[in-house]
Amino acid sequence: MSAAIEARPARSAFDRYRHSLWLLTTRDLKVRYSTSFLGYFWSILDPLVMAAIYWFVFTVIFHRGVGHEPYIVFLLTALLPWTWFNGSISDSTRAFTKEAKLIRSTKIPRTIWVSRLVLSKGIEFVVSIPVIVFFALLTLGTPDPARLHYEVLFVPLAIAMQAILTLGIGLIVAPLVVFFRDLERAVKLGLRFMFYASPVVYGVVNVPKDFRPFAAFNPMSGILSLYRAAFFPQELSWFDVGMSAVISLLILGIGILVFRRTISTVLKEI
Repeated sequence: MSAAIEARPARSAFDRYRHSLWLLTTRDLKVRYSTSFLGYFWSILDPLVMAAIYWFVFTVIFHRGVGHEPYIVFLLTALLPWTWFNGSISDSTRAFTKEAKLIRSTKIPRTIWVSRLVLSKGIEFVVSIPVIVFFALLTLGTPDPARLHYEVLFVPLAIAMQAILTLGIGLIVAPLVVFFRDLERAVKLGLRFMFYASPVVYGVVNVPKDFRPFAAFNPMSGILSLYRAAFFPQELSWFDVGMSAVISLLILGIGILVFRRTISTVLKEI
């Protein structure tokens, strides 16, 4: 009985955290799309445009030697998760500077200001998944249709791993940008480099053998291979997935440590 009573405050604190997180997340989504005629379609328009560009470049202009058919499905299975990752990290650079007054005036846990970005972008990603299904259905009458495989069961694992990785990086970036404002631009450059260093426009199997050990240290490699395995099981690399899981947890641990060490000073600076 005493153990149950002692556990109640922890559950209550968790419920308050979850409630505050959901309120801020839904507020972000409502503000973002309340004045938009197309609504959430804007969240998938960017990856769709990018997918169309890469599809045209690699299938019409150049003789593509990477990826699998149908290439548009191959692209979207990585571009949509990448949009979630890229958007969350980019927004994390302004997590404290954008709403400084509100952050100082509230007593909710400050990690929520990073978590809400990861969650809101994650929700946008989840509601964009039907786009992949739509293009997969369009290919059914083609010589190389997109077929769904049992590896689709690994998609929730990919989402969980990506959420851990993205939150960890966000917890590192958000407070440090307050002290080093140039870090915001550095993060944008880093994301641009990481896009091409990650198997987005190409596949894991296309990475030369000499570079495979180095590519495995990119945590997005294993995560994207899990997403792609739903339609392209040959892309699944459990070694890369294992490396991604370890690195993602490590980054989350570092993020929590950095955040705790800097948050008191951040509140004085903003």
